[in-house]
Amino acid sequence: MPKVSSVIVPYASYLRVYEPLAAFPEPERGHWARYARRPDRPSYQDELRRSLADLLPVPPVPVPVHESDDAFVTEVDGVVCVCPWRTRLRGWQALGELASGGRLPPAVLDAVLPPVVRRQSADDYERWRARNPDARPWIRTATWQVPLAWFVLVTDDEREYLTDADGPGSGAGDGPGDGEPGPGAGAPPVLRYRTPMVQARRRVARGLKALKESLGGGPLVEGLVDVGRWLEEFHPRSLVELDYGGLVHALPAEHLAADHSAADVAAGIAALRAGDSVAAGAVYARLVERWRVVRDRRSAN
Repeated sequence: MPKVSSVIVPYASYLRVYEPLAAFPEPERGHWARYARRPDRPSYQDELRRSLADLLPVPPVPVPVHESDDAFVTEVDGVVCVCPWRTRLRGWQALGELASGGRLPPAVLDAVLPPVVRRQSADDYERWRARNPDARPWIRTATWQVPLAWFVLVTDDEREYLTDADGPGSGAGDGPGDGEPGPGAGAPPVLRYRTPMVQARRRVARGLKALKESLGGGPLVEGLVDVGRWLEEFHPRSLVELDYGGLVHALPAEHLAADHSAADVAAGIAALRAGDSVAAGAVYARLVERWRVVRDRRSAN
């Protein structure tokens, strides 16, 4: 598939679920089985470029007119697993968050996405949801951060940091077949974690128990409850991937190499479980400082 552009689009991280083909009903299962055999599958950068390209017309097209039939593909113990893009659904959800979350001043929001465009998209989404009440995305996106709740799902042993010296590899699937060269072919580094769904769910349950007993509530607890409910929607033999995605373009190599946030989050939860608030506070301060550097880069841009 031809690339939309050779320009790298950075600054977004991703939490993805890859489901086995058996999780999909026919005829969708057949579509993904054929798709997985394609040698020219696109990458996450292609998906993001296409989304951004829709914002260039006047008025902009904040949500694609048609749903994407692309996906990321990987194999787990010889079983083909796919992560559908569902770009249209995610676009609707992102637009709703943007409009209601106060992330932009009203005047700026109206200039970027006029009210009539937002109202039309909201009406389209409402009609679509009425026909598809159980729809959910396979991908979650965060900009200029990796939410701390995501790190609860994985462990440091599952961390993969691939650079030029490590040979072929790629985020969002296994290797060049996904549309991007691996690091060994001159691509940027990859920092990701991959874990079986059953492990991710178990860690969510254990983490929530420790956090609720120690903290009662708060943003981390709320975020973990939310992501835990989302994971329950998928096949138990799925694969969960936390991918730094475009953040690798915004951060220096030494920052990426030293980033073991999953280990820090696990250490913080263990300290809370042991009643050691001093150690938990030290871990939290380390995490805050690490991600403050990332937020500072956002402000600089």
